[in-house]
Amino acid sequence: MTKHTVPTRMQKAPSLTGPHEGYMPGFGNDFETEALPGALPQGMNSPQKCNYGLYGEQLSGTAFTAETVERTWCYRIRPSVKHSHRYTKIDVPYWQSAPNVDRDVLSLGQYRWDPVPHTDAPLTWITGMRTMTTAGDVNTQVGMASHIYLVNTSMEDDYFFSADSELLVVPQEGVLRFSTELGIIDLEPKEIAILPRGLLYRVEVLEGPARGFVCENYGQKFELPGRGPIGANCMANPRDFKAPVAAFEDREAPSTVTIKWCGQFHRTEIGHSPLDVVAWHGNYAPVKYNLRTYCPVGAILFDHPDPSIFTVLTAPSGVPGTANIDFVLFRERWMVAEDTFRPPWYHKNIMSELMGNIYGQYDAKPQGFIPGGMSLHNMMIPHGPDKIAFEGASNADLKAEKLDNTMSFMFETRFPQHLTAFAGQEAPLQDDYIDCWSDIEKKFDGTPGKK
Repeated sequence: MTKHTVPTRMQKAPSLTGPHEGYMPGFGNDFETEALPGALPQGMNSPQKCNYGLYGEQLSGTAFTAETVERTWCYRIRPSVKHSHRYTKIDVPYWQSAPNVDRDVLSLGQYRWDPVPHTDAPLTWITGMRTMTTAGDVNTQVGMASHIYLVNTSMEDDYFFSADSELLVVPQEGVLRFSTELGIIDLEPKEIAILPRGLLYRVEVLEGPARGFVCENYGQKFELPGRGPIGANCMANPRDFKAPVAAFEDREAPSTVTIKWCGQFHRTEIGHSPLDVVAWHGNYAPVKYNLRTYCPVGAILFDHPDPSIFTVLTAPSGVPGTANIDFVLFRERWMVAEDTFRPPWYHKNIMSELMGNIYGQYDAKPQGFIPGGMSLHNMMIPHGPDKIAFEGASNADLKAEKLDNTMSFMFETRFPQHLTAFAGQEAPLQDDYIDCWSDIEKKFDGTPGKK
């Protein structure tokens, strides 16, 4: 991989107090953690007086009466009303939300982009976000947006949270630190993180410049997919998801908090760090996951299963079996099926598919789909292998073969994905992508029994 010479601006960020090098295993677990002994109340949530003079506060990720309630009790130095003051609306031009239908941009078609290049301009987590597609409606909490992030500058005394969405972060290069209200997550390529709606955090560059992908989920939270007849094991296992332990800052310093709310950005000024949760317990928390622990399953005799077998996480839509978003991973795996065309087949799909390449080569597109790049095949738009992939798979010696040096993913949604002006006019679009199918030949021969 080519090394970039773009400078990385890593301000010296304050350290949080607590054993933040640790993580707690599990997905959707009811965790408890404290950075100071005795800071976490036992046997109740809201004592008349909390230890250390802390304030008890609940962060709710679902309605109080949801079938599965998700919430976390926080014991903090100041209640979060002290982290909120008068708001000023600000412009963040490259971070867009649905509905976003630009009449000057055509979303119908097959699209592929080279990696969005780094820049010499200082870019933080907020200013470095580049929205590629949007789907649904952020105001009615359905659909999603897909983004590329370019980050070379740490946030210093600057904090952020989204009231609109949870964020699924997929790094492609560089290492980021998410210093959150509930603890620290360090994130590198081949890992992902989920940052819940309403969670406040600061993003720091540990190794940069950093680039990656973000799925912004407006709807119901990501969860592990039902395994059906696959049973209890393989795919993504709950124990491999890691939640941070409690860590906090007790620091007086002029600070800003930026909030994304109904697709708009607002900023407020405060006089201290808002990362002041000393202890917490609950099941609404950020997590990270190592994609190298994903255990794929597949056909061991013949035929090619649907890509749903590679689902890592799914966000339900309310329609059984039809996701608001699926996060699907195509990683190294063995190919053993007999008398079978092994790459993905040609198809049209009710779902809209946005793919990204983390590293290596994708088996259906051996040329042109490079690490850091992405592609979009919208609902009912035909797509599939290019000629090289088709000819290679059609004539291959079908021995057991390991598909190696590959890790790509898909953000799949039931909604059409609309390109932003950035995706259609500024991002490095491969104008000749559609031509990858132009040399596919007519092979029809009416001779009985001929293949």
